[in-house]
Amino acid sequence: MKRILAPIALSLIAVPALAALPHHGAKPHKAAVAQKAAIPAGPPPTAPLAVPGVPQPPVLPDQASYVLMDAQTGAVIAEKSPNLAWPPASLTKLMTAYLAYQAIAHGTLKMDQTVPVSDVAWHTGGSRMFISPSMTVTVNQLLHGLIIDSGNDAAVALAQAVAGSRSAFVQLMNGEAAKLHLAGTHYTNVDGLPEPTLRTTAMDVALLSRAIVTKYPDYLKISAKKHYTFDKIRQRSWNPVLFHDPTVDGLKTGRTKEAGHCIDATAVRKGRRLIAVVLGGPNWVASTNSIEALLDYGYQFYTNATVATAGKTVGTMATPELQNTAIPVAAAHDVVMTIPVVTAKALITTVSYDPPAQAGIVKGARVGTITVASGGKTIATVPAVAEIADKPAGFLARMLRRLHKAL
Repeated sequence: MKRILAPIALSLIAVPALAALPHHGAKPHKAAVAQKAAIPAGPPPTAPLAVPGVPQPPVLPDQASYVLMDAQTGAVIAEKSPNLAWPPASLTKLMTAYLAYQAIAHGTLKMDQTVPVSDVAWHTGGSRMFISPSMTVTVNQLLHGLIIDSGNDAAVALAQAVAGSRSAFVQLMNGEAAKLHLAGTHYTNVDGLPEPTLRTTAMDVALLSRAIVTKYPDYLKISAKKHYTFDKIRQRSWNPVLFHDPTVDGLKTGRTKEAGHCIDATAVRKGRRLIAVVLGGPNWVASTNSIEALLDYGYQFYTNATVATAGKTVGTMATPELQNTAIPVAAAHDVVMTIPVVTAKALITTVSYDPPAQAGIVKGARVGTITVASGGKTIATVPAVAEIADKPAGFLARMLRRLHKAL
């Protein structure tokens, strides 16, 4: 079987046109290029963080749904029908990979561990990394085959290694989706092959992707690779954005006739990571262009600003009843926000103080509120805390201060 499948895989990889590549979650057919997911009419895209002077986000009429998210803050920069239920196709494998990495982190699975290949995994349809029961394959190899080749066989093998069976693994997938608050996601299989109730949303894909890059960044070491060779079969990554934009290093793609051409991409420019998700595109070229339009919009018009820094003095609080007549105050914790570039250039920080303490104060105690505003609008508040401890002043010292103030 392996000798027969290998030439087929190589012939698929040799197809030069991105739009002509068959889907990695369904059997290829001659009409693949002509098929297009039905794009429902919906509200126009919005930019939740926009202020006057910031351009509107890309319209992207070819996409049924999209989300642009900052990976550090989780802020949504732009969105279009973000909670529209949509078939995920091979974006399903994001959760398969997430649970595999979770098992590795918990020590129940190891990267160099050998995994048996069942007949069920061997005979799984759709895109494959071409494993068989006669092979020796490791978890590391399966993750490469899952993420780069989008191998449905790799997805099944990993699911069985983690949970014992596909059905048990699907239960884990839905349980983890609930923990991550993926309210619009329901899994019915481990690979994304079409099923009526297999659904997700662009928002959920972005949230899951943020969880992956935050908790398991090693995923990106694999998803950044443009090719993977297993058993002498060299396959090209299904992610077309990798070949278009050097700042992109992941995450996953998916395609079926029902889902269209879906891309979940992440990029780092000048140290800042964004996540862009588009669902329902007519072809890979259109979806790639849509991803680029979203990334360009996010990087050009928005930035991450540290609007408050723990330990950095922002003011002094008058304490006439304490040994020191004033104590320095700072933010209780760092506050990093995704905000428009024009907003970041006009930040104003003010501090309002609670009534002065008379019975002493401990270091780190709350003494007021720090407010950060721009254009007359409050964008953040954070507790102000004392940077030093102080004790009540003696009776004579307090009397002298009052006398001096009265003169």
